[in-house]
Amino acid sequence: MNYKKILSDWVMPIILAIILAVLINKFIFYKVKVPSGSMYPTIKVGDRIIVTKIYDKTKLKRSDIVVFYSNELKDRLIKRLIGLPGDEVDIKDDGQVYINGLKSEEPYVVYNENLGKHFKVPENKYLFFGDNRAHSWDARKWNEPYIDGKDIQGKAQFIVSPFKRLGKFVIGEDAIKH
Repeated sequence: MNYKKILSDWVMPIILAIILAVLINKFIFYKVKVPSGSMYPTIKVGDRIIVTKIYDKTKLKRSDIVVFYSNELKDRLIKRLIGLPGDEVDIKDDGQVYINGLKSEEPYVVYNENLGKHFKVPENKYLFFGDNRAHSWDARKWNEPYIDGKDIQGKAQFIVSPFKRLGKFVIGEDAIKH
């Protein structure tokens, strides 16, 4: 038996593939399974999402779907980015959101909640809400509503499972049927 041939033809490629997979998962993208309905109907319970790592927080935009770690809840969450550092966010009594005095168009919110609040996002902090405002435990209800930039892990890109929902995020009423 030629052990050098087995090593070069089988063992080394397998080891290299494992190393490559670990590096990709650690530095480029990873998959998360969504455990709650806080982002419904955009993201449903059990959806598996591909998330790309975030290295430059300045590239984040309002309405991005972001994965982050909540020190208050001791858990990794996925929510929609509403407020950037320095933003003033007002939720009117009818649930409409205003950012820096301008009404925010939120076609992804189907189930709103009448909950008036005001937020002034500190430097290096971010504000996140779920799309399912009527049933989302998010910054509107946390003791510490702001997430530090260092706790942002990645940006959700698309759904990979279940297969019938494969692809980009569908929002609003269309997402309910999708």
